[in-house]
Amino acid sequence: MPRAVYLLALGIFAMVTSEFVVAGLMPQMADGLDATIPEIGYLITAFAAAMAFGGPFLTIALLKMRQKSALIVLFGIFLTGNVLAALAPDYRTMLVARVITGVASQAFFGVSISLCAQLTRPEVRGRAIAVALNGLMLGTLLGLPLSTVIGEHLGWRAAFWAITGLTVLAALATLVGVPRIERADDDGGNLRQELGAFRNPRLWLTLTTSTFIIGATFSAFSYLNPILTEVTGFSTGTVPLLLIAYGAATVIGNTVVGRFADKHAVPVLLTGLLLNLAFLAGFALFAQLSVAAVVLMMGIGLVGVTMNPALVTRVQRTGNARPLVNTVHSSFITLGIIIATSVGGPAIDTFGLRAPLWIGAALAALGLVTLLPDLKRMRKLRDDRTTPAAKAVEAPISPATKKSAQKSAQGSAMESAKESARL
Repeated sequence: MPRAVYLLALGIFAMVTSEFVVAGLMPQMADGLDATIPEIGYLITAFAAAMAFGGPFLTIALLKMRQKSALIVLFGIFLTGNVLAALAPDYRTMLVARVITGVASQAFFGVSISLCAQLTRPEVRGRAIAVALNGLMLGTLLGLPLSTVIGEHLGWRAAFWAITGLTVLAALATLVGVPRIERADDDGGNLRQELGAFRNPRLWLTLTTSTFIIGATFSAFSYLNPILTEVTGFSTGTVPLLLIAYGAATVIGNTVVGRFADKHAVPVLLTGLLLNLAFLAGFALFAQLSVAAVVLMMGIGLVGVTMNPALVTRVQRTGNARPLVNTVHSSFITLGIIIATSVGGPAIDTFGLRAPLWIGAALAALGLVTLLPDLKRMRKLRDDRTTPAAKAVEAPISPATKKSAQKSAQGSAMESAKESARL
């Protein structure tokens, strides 16, 4: 695996840690900015909304640049927003800072995944993407708890300064260790060319699958703390350890999915959705039982957000591996998070803390529906490959006809192989 892929993971880790830091320091930030807890919660929503809706526009603005240069520019924008957050004298300034970092973060994901695809061979691309996305998983496993500890002991501003230092380190590592790749003529840079991929209806359906898969997972993840304490009955001191275990499960799941994403993207997604649906529904039914709750929570960690390598592989095969498609894909993923958090809160007020788990199960079921066209297409391809052989057994054919049929079968096999690769 190229060293540059690991450096891209470091940059993603810095971005994700900044995204999650507010969740771990809500009381401290509320006191320091003279705001309420719900107002601090809106900072998370603002970051996500900036990612979903602002990231693609920033990517478009950087299309003419080489991707390594674009990453350095994005590091600079992100660093500006993060320093502004560390120095923020009031809530409004912090809100502006979160929007800046959110937009830069989303564009960074898109450009990084595109560059990752260029740095690796097609047959190991899914595995490389999994390595890069381990930065996301490690942000959950390490970034959130470490920034929370720093904020609790040294103040919430220190947490943002720590992220600033990490960002500078990641930027320098990228500058030195990521190769400068000359852009090919068909490798983007032309807006009309980039937008052309979105004329494919299958791409939009593929993007929607990502929204439902991530939305299903975050319906549970966003409310794990209150569910585990108020429904299951764990102490507040135990929950951080359980969240670390959840984060470890995501790292393991992400690595496993990356191994199979290249050749079996759709089957992996089908299996992951079915298991996640079962885990979410089981968690909703048995959340009051401590052992069952922990097992089911770990199951969600293994097969939830860890589907990302397969999601990215499927999107790139349906559209392309260029920055804009990858950034828009990240926006659809973020849209899933927005849906999960915005629907989950009101549902809790009406139906209780188990409601987000049922919402997650419903989103997983919708995700399965979006896979149906690809599953039908895969079945048709299998039938097409087996039908000629069955017909050949049924009736004798002349040598000339046999030779012609062999050529036709070879051509069909090649087309089927290409179509299977796209799936």
